[in-house]
Amino acid sequence: MKISNSFLFDRAAEQMSDLQGRLVKSQSQVASGKQVVRPSDEPNQVATIQRFKSLQARQENYLTNIGLVQGRLDGEVGALTSVIDLMFRVKELTVQGSNDTVSPGDRRAIAAELSGLREQILSLANTQDINGNFLFAGSRVHLKPFAPASDDPLGPPVYHGDQTRMEVMIGDQRALPINRAGSEVFVRVVRTEGLGSPKGVGFFEAFDDLITAMDTSVQKDIQRGHGELDSMLEGLLLAQADIGTDQAILEHQGLMIQDTLTTVKSSLSKVEDLDYAKAITEMNKQVLSLEAAQSSFAKISQLTLFDYLR
Repeated sequence: MKISNSFLFDRAAEQMSDLQGRLVKSQSQVASGKQVVRPSDEPNQVATIQRFKSLQARQENYLTNIGLVQGRLDGEVGALTSVIDLMFRVKELTVQGSNDTVSPGDRRAIAAELSGLREQILSLANTQDINGNFLFAGSRVHLKPFAPASDDPLGPPVYHGDQTRMEVMIGDQRALPINRAGSEVFVRVVRTEGLGSPKGVGFFEAFDDLITAMDTSVQKDIQRGHGELDSMLEGLLLAQADIGTDQAILEHQGLMIQDTLTTVKSSLSKVEDLDYAKAITEMNKQVLSLEAAQSSFAKISQLTLFDYLR
């Protein structure tokens, strides 16, 4: 078979071009620290990498949501803890004022302290988070939840929020509310007067009635208010327990997502990150191969028939 100079030159050029291409790829991998530099090089591996990155992004988004909900819950539990402490003081004063040995003057002093406690509790009921959103307004986070009605500006505060619960995803199959309705925390009490039908009375309306009863020394109304305090406290304590349950769920879910993220990042690293020791060794081998091919080609290209006839 006759082998022409053109054939030898083409084969040598092809071999060196292949070696040069592989060396460039290795150099790019080392520079980027990634196994795949161009998606077209390894389409299947790129698809696997994208799946892992998508899963990682989704889990990190869940962690962001968990942090957001946790911040709201921390604000709620802080406000409720303070309200409950104040309500126990209210109950203590009410028990004291219901005693027959207490004078009307002392009851007026108790009523004055109850008024101060009422203002503190109202302020806490209208607590806002760091973004200025009201914690106990349902989905109406920009509207003060407890304020007098527009048609009765001097009346007791009434609830202006709603009962809508907005949920955020904290897992692939798990969602948790990010807001709370004030009417589920500062609950209405059921009151029956005389032979009338039971009716619902707002939290702060019942509170104001108790203050009035204490100020005017109306014993039966003081006793009624004392009984209603138990219902008001029960609503607050149930809300506090509900928040505690949500916090436990968040903590457990956060740990699960952290474990998932660790696994995903490890798997992603195996298919995406470069083994530097192995890559540099391979690159050095390619450099030597290319230099050897270039040296051989340089020598062969200088040979002629006369070199064989000497």
